[in-house]
Amino acid sequence: MEAIILAGGKGTRLQPVVSNRPKPMAEVAGRPFAEWLVRALRAQGVEHVVFCTGYMSQSVESYFGDGSAWNINITYSLDPFPLGTAGAIRHALSQIDSRYFLALNGDSFCPIDVGLLEEFHDAHDASTTLQLIPMEDCRRFGTVEVNEDGSVKAFCEKSQEKRSGWINAGIYLFDQDTVSKIPCDRTVSLERELFPQWIGHGLYGFLGTGPFIDIGIPETYAVADTFLPWENLT
Repeated sequence: MEAIILAGGKGTRLQPVVSNRPKPMAEVAGRPFAEWLVRALRAQGVEHVVFCTGYMSQSVESYFGDGSAWNINITYSLDPFPLGTAGAIRHALSQIDSRYFLALNGDSFCPIDVGLLEEFHDAHDASTTLQLIPMEDCRRFGTVEVNEDGSVKAFCEKSQEKRSGWINAGIYLFDQDTVSKIPCDRTVSLERELFPQWIGHGLYGFLGTGPFIDIGIPETYAVADTFLPWENLT
């Protein structure tokens, strides 16, 4: 299994507290947040990670190098201009050899079982599988509705009303053929543009359990150090 980590955004909302590095390199529990992602992926048997970089890309490359310090192969895909989440993944596709691969947001963390995710993907003949987790208060997130077989039924916009639901954990299992059809010469968003189009065309949601954290705003970043016993990922 191979994985892509999206690490190219500016992280504008986090810049009041983390202004000298890209968001995935913000320090959490003594290490860059992205390092915890790499460690978790390696523990799941992932052997190759591609970082999609953009803003302050050298910060990521100089820290991780070729990945040998973590016993993993790390390569880089530098966006020529802001490509969006889908465009960045499409741009990195030439570095992926496996039929299936993971893609993760570089500013959030949720434990996953790669084997179970792949089994679900295969069993449903999915083209794309989203890791979904339950959330008691979804005001910061849009929610995802699925049918009984796990196929995605609808995406619901953010609401000011406090309610529970399933949210997108920012972890995806893709088939290469699906990603190869994404336009490669313009900015494309997974969340806003492609996922709604893919409903009814092999888009599934795998119901996980969490926990989940994103460090995209100062309030959540402030509690990230103590959110998990991070050293258990080593």
